[in-house]
Amino acid sequence: MSPRIFLSPPWMGGAEQTLIEEAFASKYIAPCGPMVDRFEREFAETVGVPHTCAVSSCTAALDLLFRDLGVGRGDLVFCSDLTFIASISPACLRGAVPVFIDCDSKTWTMDPALLEEALTEASRSGRLPKAVVAVDLYGQCCDYSRIELICARFGVPLIIDAAEALGARYFGENSNGAGREEQNNGHVDKARRGRHAGAAGWASVYSFNGNKIVTTSGGGMVASRDAEVVSRARKRSQQSREPAIWYEHVELGYNYRMSNILAAIGVGQLSFLGRIIEKKRQIFDWYKKHLGTASRFDFMPEAAYGMCTRWLTVAQIESEVGGRRSEVGSPADAVMRVITALEKVNIESRPVWKPMHLQPVFRDAKVYGGRVSEALFNSGLCLPSGTALVEEDVVRICRQILRDAT
Repeated sequence: MSPRIFLSPPWMGGAEQTLIEEAFASKYIAPCGPMVDRFEREFAETVGVPHTCAVSSCTAALDLLFRDLGVGRGDLVFCSDLTFIASISPACLRGAVPVFIDCDSKTWTMDPALLEEALTEASRSGRLPKAVVAVDLYGQCCDYSRIELICARFGVPLIIDAAEALGARYFGENSNGAGREEQNNGHVDKARRGRHAGAAGWASVYSFNGNKIVTTSGGGMVASRDAEVVSRARKRSQQSREPAIWYEHVELGYNYRMSNILAAIGVGQLSFLGRIIEKKRQIFDWYKKHLGTASRFDFMPEAAYGMCTRWLTVAQIESEVGGRRSEVGSPADAVMRVITALEKVNIESRPVWKPMHLQPVFRDAKVYGGRVSEALFNSGLCLPSGTALVEEDVVRICRQILRDAT
């Protein structure tokens, strides 16, 4: 059998090993040190958000922000419906009540109109949420301008979950794709680059899990334009220790900091961000070339207001090919046939995220909309998108799909 093709293995550029050795030489192995400082500084420069704090995971980053907002038992938190559960689970573990907002079919990210409807209703009832968590999905930014304006009107803090979108760009609601002609190499001309993913709202979080655009094996980042938000996150991530020579604690904190060794990997990875995005977008183009000619297949759209990194290439199999509509809780027949057929030849693929409102743990949660995310779950397929892929690999994957799976 051929070597396994994974869904999203990490890019390894070669600089990581050298930087790890440098970190060892510094004698800083614990969750502090010059590589952590350097990673935070270079990351802030990359994303254009001035204040950052590297932590052990993106989930930890969200937990720190929910703590800062005082999210507790009975509080509402609004969140994108089409996402990974970690976008909302830290709030729920604090006792919050989740409310899910469906996505826009043109972007697959939070629908601003539904968010406005939800916040209007919450305002009338006198029970606004403690936060809105808008998730950047599969490398695509939410519509920052519209969502920011809506949240500001109701005075609700906006958290951007950019775990899946490092390197994506937001050009603006009325950009009509402006700047795309400069994107041939995964870069955007500085004069027209717009905002980086996560450069919006009250604060944002990023993930460096092993499958993300940039990895530190495991890790995350808190980022904000408000220095105090990050300062509080930093302190709480270090057990809330006070600045005394002895161990003094006025409040309880966490052991959430990133290690110096993992930060060294992040520094090495970050230097290749442009090349990684270029390759991810090239892989998408290969899939579109070799699979998109079949009328039954379509792909996640790129929002007119920005540039998607194509962290994962996500295809849709049209419903008439899929046979019956799936039962609630599982994707449709055609998606499962593809996944099964690819697995038989050692190729990993997965359905689109199962919407939060369909998760058993959230069976009683309120959702605004829901049909779009359900339809995407029924028809969406995440295809192998690792940067080591060559066009011949994509051709083999597409032939397998077209020959045996539909």
